[in-house]
Amino acid sequence: MNGVHDCGGMHGMGPIDPEPNEPVFKEDWQRHMFGMFIAILPAGLFTLDQVRHAIERMGATHYLNTSYYEHWLAALETLMIEGGHVTREELDARIAQLSKEAA
Repeated sequence: MNGVHDCGGMHGMGPIDPEPNEPVFKEDWQRHMFGMFIAILPAGLFTLDQVRHAIERMGATHYLNTSYYEHWLAALETLMIEGGHVTREELDARIAQLSKEAA
């Protein structure tokens, strides 16, 4: 595979410039995202290969404009919808509700 998701080492992508002393989680939601995957993967709801495949199905623009843990979030949304565990409408309603509560 040679898609946008496999850009490590590709010419023209520029150097990788890691932040010195970069924290594992920059924001609390990232810690929660990690925790969800630690809980969900052993439960057998889906496999790590399915997560990777869901990330690889993200559009190039979406993938390149989102962070590592946003890729995990997109994969989780995709797999939960495809598995029939939640609908897109239910997710959108919950996001709207959370946005109102945060405002």
